Amino acid sequence: MKISRKWLSQYMDISDLTIEQLQEKITNAGFEVEAIEKQSQGTNLVIGYVEECTDHPDSDHLHCTKVNVGDAVLDVVCGAPNVAAGQKVIVAKPGAILPGGEIKAGSIRGQKSEGMICALFELGVDSKLLTEDQLNGIEILPEDAPVGNTDPLGYLGLDDEILDIGLTPNRSDCLASFSMALEAGAILNREVTLPEFDGASDIGTSTTLKIDSKTDRCPYFLGKIIGSVKIKESPKWMKELLMASGVHSINNVVDISNIVMLETGQPMHFYDMDAIPNHEITVADGFDEDYTALDGVTYRLQPEDCVITNQGKPIGIAGIMGGDDSKILDTTKGLIIECAHFDHVSIRNTARRLSLQTEASVRYQKGIEPLAAKKALDRAVQLLIEYADAELIEETVEYGNNPYEPKEIKCTLNDINRLLGTSYNCQQVYDIFERLHFAPVLNNEEFTVTIPSYRTDMEGKADLAEEVIRIIGFDSLPTTLPLMEMTEGKLNEKQKLKRTIRHYFASQGLQDCITYTLISTEKKDNAIMPKGDAVELAIPMSEERRWIRTSILPSLLDTVSYNQARNNKDCNVFEYSDVSYVGGQQSRVAFAISGQLQQSRWTGYSLPSDFYTAKGLIESLLDQIGIASARIAFKENTIDTKHFHPYRSAAIYIGKDCIGLCGQIHPSYEKQTNVKGVIMAELDCDLLLSIKKAKVKFTPLSKYPSVSRDLAFVIDRDMPVEKVINVMKKQGRVNKEMVIRNIEVFDVYEGEHVSENEKSVALSVLFQSDTHTLKDEEINTVFNNIIAAIVKDCNAQLRG
Repeated sequence: MKISRKWLSQYMDISDLTIEQLQEKITNAGFEVEAIEKQSQGTNLVIGYVEECTDHPDSDHLHCTKVNVGDAVLDVVCGAPNVAAGQKVIVAKPGAILPGGEIKAGSIRGQKSEGMICALFELGVDSKLLTEDQLNGIEILPEDAPVGNTDPLGYLGLDDEILDIGLTPNRSDCLASFSMALEAGAILNREVTLPEFDGASDIGTSTTLKIDSKTDRCPYFLGKIIGSVKIKESPKWMKELLMASGVHSINNVVDISNIVMLETGQPMHFYDMDAIPNHEITVADGFDEDYTALDGVTYRLQPEDCVITNQGKPIGIAGIMGGDDSKILDTTKGLIIECAHFDHVSIRNTARRLSLQTEASVRYQKGIEPLAAKKALDRAVQLLIEYADAELIEETVEYGNNPYEPKEIKCTLNDINRLLGTSYNCQQVYDIFERLHFAPVLNNEEFTVTIPSYRTDMEGKADLAEEVIRIIGFDSLPTTLPLMEMTEGKLNEKQKLKRTIRHYFASQGLQDCITYTLISTEKKDNAIMPKGDAVELAIPMSEERRWIRTSILPSLLDTVSYNQARNNKDCNVFEYSDVSYVGGQQSRVAFAISGQLQQSRWTGYSLPSDFYTAKGLIESLLDQIGIASARIAFKENTIDTKHFHPYRSAAIYIGKDCIGLCGQIHPSYEKQTNVKGVIMAELDCDLLLSIKKAKVKFTPLSKYPSVSRDLAFVIDRDMPVEKVINVMKKQGRVNKEMVIRNIEVFDVYEGEHVSENEKSVALSVLFQSDTHTLKDEEINTVFNNIIAAIVKDCNAQLRG
């Protein structure tokens, strides 16, 4: 929000304060002044009169001039195409400091030059506020400009200083300069005098105007006919204030509509009465057509857009911009005023879709005070009568009812001091409420305040306490040390699990990733094992960021695709993150591997990123957190065969709980995500956390020798090797001690010399005892028991 020193000076005396002091006091009260802008800049300037102007003898575009600056006649070489004798101009004398640098006396192509004739943009005036002529040449001053005046910027009204204030979302009321002035008056403890205009629109003869609303997006609407106005130049004060706010002056009528919006915060629109001959305005929606607005651009209206219409045809985009066919022209003789309340969500959606952020739309989006429409209409009528010779005024027409009721809040002095930790007295608090125009009534240390209509942010006692400390100053709070209980700095179980998982995968050569939590509808529909429905954002930044994800893998596969597209074939990544669903959230870890996980070309070692590597990663991780491999089962994946290959994936179980899925990506999903040869997995970390884990025990290495024996069986092709291993382990005890230390599958053969429905499995068994050296008889007994059990329980045949 921009407000200038001159604008504030209209309402209160701030002549004793510098702009920097104003900045400090307003910032300390909770309104951060983000910048101080000078409307124009320049030193050692003077108004001069061009006595002579001749062409430069050595240039086809320069001019040699003699300029009378009151106390001297200066020779100035000027390159502006519009310079001529008899003009009054702004002259920067030698030593002048301008935004572009210092002006020095010198010689230009052999001709003496003792200064510079200035254009306004060379003095730092915003080029957006200048006409084409002003941008293309020097500034030509009026004939009555006093030659020798050393303050030409002040003469032009360009000596203002502007505060750029960053408003917090709850203080949109300060987008109105009246409200900002009242706020500044309270901060500075100065008397504020606003213009008197209450009831100015309560005049007029019977009217022919008809207004209506056919949409609940416009519940309240005021209209008024001004039968006669005169289009002319705006008064100097109005043009100066508009320019300080970054608004270009057009004519008195258009400028009045803009100045009223800036003063009251209520956008309003003036229509040329001749463009609406039947005097009928209706607010409606449901249009699906092209429409040309005031800026000359054609926009596509959609059914949800709120539109101002006449005879069923759009004449303005409600709350955003009027139409080109009903704008105020130099030939305008009468006006129809429209002043309404519109739904802020509807205005926001339309403005964002059309990329049309106007001063009006910004104010509607942030919220407008309930009584602003009537205030704006009163002020507009007052200014039209004074500066546009308004006559033939008809009575105001009103659609709908304004439900505003004044709000009262009660609080005690104890409430204020308890919330703030202060010891203020009644008089201090009473003075603050009075400065804020809260009309306080004090009764036995209980305050009853009536909240002004523009302070829509005030709701309860805490808000009143905040106002007190904000105005008195946060520096007045007593200095106290916070009371902090001593706590032991340690990780909880969830934090420990997260750290273990991240350290483990990183140590195995996977890269830790952070991907977007917000995803597209396509990724939402491709979630892996979602626990519930996804949460949709009310106002998404884009279609790609509409949903909060319920699964990590769809986002992680984007990372793999990005890397593989750039020839990084060995892409091995993981991510630990929370995912959300309607009603809750859970923690998950996912990984995707491709190419080689580990490789050393010098030693010839490599570890391919295949299913068995992924299975080993999961088993080793679970072993680290206290879940033994004997408790883990990799079962046929019947949960998700849309994203995982149905014959090359598995569901991972611990007991009866499925903790996740692991396997090769499905060929169709592989094509959809633009990845190749990816093995992926996603695990539920909350479930892992809840599963009872064995304590990690450390035992010394056995000092007795180990013995390895190999054996091979022919078994049914559908028989899982895991069952064979389990049968072997049951036979592995000698005197109640488990002597089978490891069973390794080193070959699975299907082909020649083996039946079509069978496979040959070769295993290596490692025997070792912690108490003695195993004898051949003990090993042979266990080994023979293993063979007999496999033959019996697995219907296997021992290969020679």
